[in-house]
Amino acid sequence: MNITALPAPRAILFDLDGTLADTAPDLAAAVNKLRIDRGLAPTPYEALRPVASHGARGLIGAAFGIAPDHEEFEALRVAFLANYESAIAESSTLFDGVLPLLMQLQARSIQWGVVTNKAARLTNLLVPLIGLGDASCVIAGDTTPHLKPHPASLFEASRRIGISASDCWYVGDDLRDMQAAKAAGMFAIAAAWGYCGDNDPNGWEADCVVESPLAILDLLASPARV
Repeated sequence: MNITALPAPRAILFDLDGTLADTAPDLAAAVNKLRIDRGLAPTPYEALRPVASHGARGLIGAAFGIAPDHEEFEALRVAFLANYESAIAESSTLFDGVLPLLMQLQARSIQWGVVTNKAARLTNLLVPLIGLGDASCVIAGDTTPHLKPHPASLFEASRRIGISASDCWYVGDDLRDMQAAKAAGMFAIAAAWGYCGDNDPNGWEADCVVESPLAILDLLASPARV
């Protein structure tokens, strides 16, 4: 795609975990509490961080080596979520550059919002605690009947802010984020600073891969959009 010919967005929507916020420390602590409570040694953080965007499925899989179809998975999932909810913002912070990016978007009258697969009860608790309370919309994983990579949540965000999906950009740190953005007709930006792990975001067929939040401002500063 010719980036310089791309119209300026009227809104930029973001994934939450691994894109706007570094939530891996609290997610890892929640799953490791399960292991400690069972007399097991904690799983090294380095093994948990790359799967933080995959929620309970990814973290329990990495910590216990079981998939959602395992007979013990559901009990572990419930306990994991309880652990996480009770200490959801102990160490979670916005990634460097996110706050000045969001401030610049507001200064340019570009709306921004959050679209995540995280459940609403957790999303709505976390968002104000880490400084994202000014979002134009917050769409959680259970806001619509479908999770990303289905585009339903992105279409719902577009509807709520009153801006056509084609006038929105979407930023995320996972293949499913790019798939959802493409399906919704949004410009898809891969956040290479996120929890990509061994997955190279250059292979996600994103419209653009950026190495830092502030690099998004460089896209907005293209001569074709000044």
